[in-house]
Amino acid sequence: MKKTLVLVTLFVLPIVAYLFFLSGTYNFGKLPTLTEQVSDVTDSGNNEVLKGKITILGFMGADVASQKASAFNLNEKIYKRFYEFNDLQFIMLSPKGSEAQMTDLKEELGTFTDVQKWRFIATGEDTIKKVFASLKTDLELDEQLATPYVFIVDKELNLRGRTADEDEGTKYGFNANSVAELNNKMVDDVKIILAEYRLALKKNNLKEKE
Repeated sequence: MKKTLVLVTLFVLPIVAYLFFLSGTYNFGKLPTLTEQVSDVTDSGNNEVLKGKITILGFMGADVASQKASAFNLNEKIYKRFYEFNDLQFIMLSPKGSEAQMTDLKEELGTFTDVQKWRFIATGEDTIKKVFASLKTDLELDEQLATPYVFIVDKELNLRGRTADEDEGTKYGFNANSVAELNNKMVDDVKIILAEYRLALKKNNLKEKE
């Protein structure tokens, strides 16, 4: 009897767990699309940076230091957990003139983790306003063109979020000042969108082998 229980524990339960999580991937489906055609932004080399990547998009504003706490929370709770996913990137926008502040912040973050997926981009104020407006959220930038909220933008430039959040109804972004919100909501949503793309990749690979 004991041997049977041991065998069940070692072999059957892991298989059941695997099937459960596999079915879960199919069941939760896709993270809802809230806005289509989010405006892209270009880097110093005039290259578009959002399209073709899953992006965690943030707006640091002219006073980057005032957003340091949200950046460190995001780094600890989201970036460290998911940055090794190939197509995921973290893009933070600030007005031109804030380059030195952004460099300092990236160096500070680099003392804790590999910062290769963090990208701090300085661009024109009109561009920042245009990108933020294209998200079509119920949120606003402050006078420094900053917000503690970060957003999930998919490879096709769609804003992803929640349509039936228990607290907000439609949830466009995640408050990076709130560790609880990052832990309890954003972690789950990033898992979903990454699983969605992993599943799509597996399907494409299977089709190529047929």
